[in-house]
Amino acid sequence: MARFKLIVEYDGTRFVGWQRQDNGRSVQGAIEAAVKAASGEIVSIRGAGRTDSGVHARGQVAHVDLVKPWSAFKLANALNAHLRLAGDAVSILDAEAVPDSFDARFSAIRRHYLYRILSRRGQPALEANRVWWVAKSLDVAAMQAAADRLVGRHDFTTFRSAHCQAASPVRTLDVLTVSAAGEEIHIRASAQSFLHNQIRSLAGTLKLVGEGRWTPDDVQRALEAADRKACGPVAPPDGLYFMQVDYPEAGTAPASEDTDLD
Repeated sequence: MARFKLIVEYDGTRFVGWQRQDNGRSVQGAIEAAVKAASGEIVSIRGAGRTDSGVHARGQVAHVDLVKPWSAFKLANALNAHLRLAGDAVSILDAEAVPDSFDARFSAIRRHYLYRILSRRGQPALEANRVWWVAKSLDVAAMQAAADRLVGRHDFTTFRSAHCQAASPVRTLDVLTVSAAGEEIHIRASAQSFLHNQIRSLAGTLKLVGEGRWTPDDVQRALEAADRKACGPVAPPDGLYFMQVDYPEAGTAPASEDTDLD
């Protein structure tokens, strides 16, 4: 049996999320169906992040164990062929044979997300379901000043879903930046792991700052409250992208922080 690492891109609009569920089609289920169609094997793949319904990915990572011998190149081509036939907006960007010790989720040392806000009067036509449309100008500098208050190791109870199953609300947020990109505002977040809905909660709160309704001090108070009721509105899933996963170099061990993903 051989283990393969897959780099996966997908449009999450029509999926119930990454994780296989009984109430609709999932990205995990789509790839598992493609594996079965290509090889006849029934597998359970593991992803680096359990993205919610409507959340997209440009660099999700998964691993799969297969009995049938494959070259990584042929495996990626076969899976993509069956994903196209099924009409699924999922693409295997790369496949690589990896040691059995590699785990897409537990070997990860850092995850990178992007949240896209389209800040203009006209609603999106080409980017519908792929950005959060905000029909007003936002103060990027104020949003960054507020984001700076959130970087570091904190109790993020305020910014996690009431349904989050993580054992601890404490996380280390390595990067949280806000920048203008034409008509868009990009919020980038990096950490070893995220709480459920953490990035969307942060994005919704930073939007309030951009509108002038909150100040960076208000965000600081919300963080210190450690109370979900103190959070701003949760941003919609449309603008969130799982961009990349980092893994340790060969011979080094991943960090030990508890992993429960956005």
